[in-house]
Amino acid sequence: MRFALLLLALPLAAQESVEIDNVWVKVQRVKLAPHSKLPVETHPPSVTVFLTDAGRQKAGDVSYSDGARSAEENASDRPLEKIVVELKANAPKSPPLSLDPVKLDAEHHLVPLENSRVRVLRTILEPHLKSPMHEHPHYVVVYLTELHTTMALADGKLVDNVRHPGEVAWRDYMKHQTENIGEKQAMEIQIELK
Repeated sequence: MRFALLLLALPLAAQESVEIDNVWVKVQRVKLAPHSKLPVETHPPSVTVFLTDAGRQKAGDVSYSDGARSAEENASDRPLEKIVVELKANAPKSPPLSLDPVKLDAEHHLVPLENSRVRVLRTILEPHLKSPMHEHPHYVVVYLTELHTTMALADGKLVDNVRHPGEVAWRDYMKHQTENIGEKQAMEIQIELK
C-alpha cells in the first residue's frame, strides 16, 4: 500500500489530455517531464503553441506541422507544456470575413503563421485598449497571460472574459469588440480555421 501511495505522489513523465474535440479540431494539452518520452504516434496536420520553453522554441512560440508519424522526447532539464491543435479532415469551411482584425488593427493583431488551413494571430491587448468591431472565423484561443476583457457582441450582449495563462477556449464564428479592462498587457494566440 505504501508503495502505491508513493507512486501516486510522483509526477507523471508524460501526460496528454483532450481539452476540446469537435468537428473542426481536437485540442490536446501535452506535458512532458524532463528527459521523458512519448511513444511513436501518427499526428494529423496541427498547430502547436508552446507554453514553456522547449529547445529552440520559446514560451509563446507557434509552429505548424503537415502531420507525421513521430516520437517525442523532452531532452531538457525542465518540464515542457504545449497545446496541440489537430486539424480534422473534411471540417466545414469558415465564412469569409468582412471585418478582418488584421486589416483593422494590425499593430495589435500580428500574424506569425498562415497557410491554406489556418491563420494564427498573436493578439496583444494593452491595458484599457478597445479594439474596433471585428470578426473571427471558427477559432481556438490559447491564453498566454492573465487576461480580463469584456467582449461586446454584435447583438449588444456584453460578455465578461477572465482567463489565466495556459487556458484554452473554442469560439464559433464571432463578431465582437474587445476591451482589456485589466491593468496589465494581455496576450493570446488565436488559431483561425479557414
